[in-house]
Amino acid sequence: MKFRAFAGCTLGALIGFATNVAWAGNIVIKGSTTVLPMAQKTAEVYMKEHPDVKISISGGGSGNGMKALIDGSTDIAMSSRFIKGKEVELAVEKGAYPVPFAVSYDCIVAVVHPSNPLNNLTMSQLKSIYKGEVKNWTELGGPDRPVVVISRDTSSGTYEVWHEKVLEKERVYAGALLQASNGAIVQAVSKNKNAIGYIGLGYLDPGVKAVTVNQIPGSEETTLNGTYPISRALYMFTRGWPEGDILNFMNFVLHPKKGQQFVREAGFVPLY
Repeated sequence: MKFRAFAGCTLGALIGFATNVAWAGNIVIKGSTTVLPMAQKTAEVYMKEHPDVKISISGGGSGNGMKALIDGSTDIAMSSRFIKGKEVELAVEKGAYPVPFAVSYDCIVAVVHPSNPLNNLTMSQLKSIYKGEVKNWTELGGPDRPVVVISRDTSSGTYEVWHEKVLEKERVYAGALLQASNGAIVQAVSKNKNAIGYIGLGYLDPGVKAVTVNQIPGSEETTLNGTYPISRALYMFTRGWPEGDILNFMNFVLHPKKGQQFVREAGFVPLY
């Protein structure tokens, strides 16, 4: 995938630029709830190794992470999508240039209630569901139940990838129930036998059932080989080229034998 070469070059540049800068301080990380588990896992281990550094992490969505990066209220923005041109412009106006680092890969998995007998949906069917054209599961060979569409809110990078790849930039059904996080979608679908939602691979839970898309399961293998149709890179953006503790932390996150070990533990796909 095109992100792989970029990530490798980034890692080399980071390690070559400064590996042992010892600036003690605090690092603030905000943004994507998809990237959140991986960031929490790596930050926890990093702080054990560097007790003089404190890292605070909060979610809120990719869009909110970008806003925080632009206004300077975060050092690192987590994002499950690439930065928009208008966000770059706003950041530059504020005197900072966002620097992207692909930190892992992920795929977005369609999930239904475990009682739903359907095991596969096509991209065309998913689009019809999320446009509100499919009203009952019987239209797709499922049970005689109304379809309850659950989606992420528009500040979510996961929503934006779904909007582009599944909906082909058409509007989501006005009656869709919007949720603010992957975890909230898992909870909503697990409690509603009529529901369908979508989540990052790392959020799969026994309370929901993943369906294949075009007969292809969302997995590490299908994400890396590009066969799963709803896959993506996940990012951390810094406010300008990172220095000091921020640089050291990014080195840690991207290192094949350090931070990348915890990517898989968090349910995502490592860069290497």
